[in-house]
Amino acid sequence: MADPTPFLNRELSWLAFNHRVLQEALDHRNPPLERLRFLAIYSSNLDEFFMVRVAGLRRQAEANPTATDPAGLTASQQLALIRNQVRRGTARQYACLTTEIIPALGRHNVALRPPDAWTPAARREMKRYFENQILPVLTPVAMRGRTAFPRLSHRAIHLLVSLRGNGTARPRHALLEIPPRLPRFVRMLDHSPIADNGHDYALCEDVIMANLQTLFPGCGPAAAVPFRITRDMDFAVDRDSAADLVDDLQQAIRLSRRRQPIRLEVPAAAPAWAAAWLRRRLDVGPELVYRPDGPLDLSRFADLAGLEERPGLCNDSWRPLPSPAIAPNLPVVASLAAAGAIALFHPYESFDPVVRLLQEAAEDPDVLAIKQTLYRVGADSPVVHALQAAAVNGKQVTVVVEVKARFDEERNIRWARQLEEAGAHVIYGIASCKVHAKALLIVRREDGQLRRYLHLSTGNYNHRTAKLYADIGYLTTDPALCSDATALFNLMTGYAELPAWESLAVAPYNLRETLHALIDTEIANARQPGGSGRLTAKMNSLQDLDMIRHLYAAAEAGVEINLVVRGLCCLDTGLGHGRIRVVSIVDRYLEHARVFRFHNGGTPRFFLSSADWMTRNLSHRIEILFPVADPQACKRLDWLLETQMNDARKARVMKPGGTYTDPPRASTKPGSQELTYRGFASLADPRPGLTDTQTPVLRSPRFHTPRTRPRTRSSDR
Repeated sequence: MADPTPFLNRELSWLAFNHRVLQEALDHRNPPLERLRFLAIYSSNLDEFFMVRVAGLRRQAEANPTATDPAGLTASQQLALIRNQVRRGTARQYACLTTEIIPALGRHNVALRPPDAWTPAARREMKRYFENQILPVLTPVAMRGRTAFPRLSHRAIHLLVSLRGNGTARPRHALLEIPPRLPRFVRMLDHSPIADNGHDYALCEDVIMANLQTLFPGCGPAAAVPFRITRDMDFAVDRDSAADLVDDLQQAIRLSRRRQPIRLEVPAAAPAWAAAWLRRRLDVGPELVYRPDGPLDLSRFADLAGLEERPGLCNDSWRPLPSPAIAPNLPVVASLAAAGAIALFHPYESFDPVVRLLQEAAEDPDVLAIKQTLYRVGADSPVVHALQAAAVNGKQVTVVVEVKARFDEERNIRWARQLEEAGAHVIYGIASCKVHAKALLIVRREDGQLRRYLHLSTGNYNHRTAKLYADIGYLTTDPALCSDATALFNLMTGYAELPAWESLAVAPYNLRETLHALIDTEIANARQPGGSGRLTAKMNSLQDLDMIRHLYAAAEAGVEINLVVRGLCCLDTGLGHGRIRVVSIVDRYLEHARVFRFHNGGTPRFFLSSADWMTRNLSHRIEILFPVADPQACKRLDWLLETQMNDARKARVMKPGGTYTDPPRASTKPGSQELTYRGFASLADPRPGLTDTQTPVLRSPRFHTPRTRPRTRSSDR
């Protein structure tokens, strides 16, 4: 019998992660709109998966059909497995929407009304809305004879309209794009049959389909079928050959409408002729057609959550807490100078100190220079505004922008040029590498000397996602880290010499080797008589084969390994000699921090990083790994890791073969995120009278040791 493959398939592991997202939508303990949000996230995740991973596999299947991945699967085999899993998952998703979530919303007086449930008064109201708010922005395209098929917008909902009239019995066809900027949900203001404190909604496409006669006078619509296409968006620009990166990238974006469709979605209720007609005109095979049993594009259903946020429908709000180490009435640099180092745990703690640090630096006459990396900053960013103000005020502002951040390319190009116009020095990264490191360096003159203030982070400088993503920032004045950060910026702005790093580890130069050395120390300690080796690593994804082999070797040598991996994980705990435990947590916040703890013979060492353990991060991106020495920060990191490893509500534990346990549905215990918020709230606002069950005490708990488990069939879930 052949030995088991030591690596799990990347794509199937990612689908298992997205299934864990779907589980949150299926969990009746979550409020209805939170369940709807998870359904929307599930769809949005699938869109990106098709746009990048499925598109790449299809090209691989054509170019090298016999090549196999590390799990031993060809591209065609992977595509077949993906199709089956996506179809099963989508069926569960739509069943959850129609049989559970929509009825649950109805019990809270929020109703989604199809046209056959509209009253005559509601029909008149929707007709007025259509004529005033929708009709002026619609542009139907008639399909006559051999008319060339138009370039349809990627991910937008379109209507295939079949027309009759003008003396011909043969139906004619027209295409109609529903502009994505239109609201997906139309509130029915009048004549609602539900209670006064509720609302009826209609889908935008239903409003349009109910009023097509107005758009096509004299051509009675015989049928209208919604459909949606997803295109191959896995394009790349070769920096080594591009004379002008930004121009080449913009050209690639402009040509994206011409890229090949890799998925066609048509509702299950649509007539067979419509799906066949679209397949023929789009030139897609049957394997690319998906027939969901309900409305298309559930990613937009998150919009309804924004319209109806109220108690009973959503989670209780967790207001971001102030950092206990930062004085609200003093400049941030003053608090940092006094403390030496401050850890910020977002979104439990507010992102405002980071924004305030930049805003204060922009106006501070003693600040000489600001250097920052930016990857995804979002729209109307206060970070960008502060950098613009600093440049206008005469500071030396240097910004290393990653314009190739996937799906944010256009936005990054736009605000990068705005920064240049303000006088900032903008650098578009390093040849052949994406800049994914998160660093902010401020140089200030104090008492005739120059002093540096540094912020390093696991997450982006994005004020919006800082309220949704669980990340950790680290403010410090440590001379070694500040010196290394200066060298890093010099490297990224064109200084050719590779520095000798004192505290930072930087990919693709020495980060992988640093991790190897840290693991090797645990191996050596485990092999000592009476010794032990232990490590805990928290990350988004684990895919790099070299790192997985190193973890297998460490487990074989006796090292106890705990992994908190939110997303895909290609390591199989069944090959970990009973010493590797993998936990995945999906909860209200997206777990995004990368945290590492090495036992180090009883003197633990803690690190934070911008990098997951994926080949792209360790070998093809600028990433950083940095030590955390501040005792209070280390205590909080230790507590966070232990709390997540012992999560009794939201943790899914990997079983041998790559499947995961289901979350304990009967558990009434709070999850690790709730415990984390309570714990940090006790630091920010200690209130007498709270019991230990209400507010956890931040102490260093025991190091979690995995237990040996019997091997389970891979089909078990």
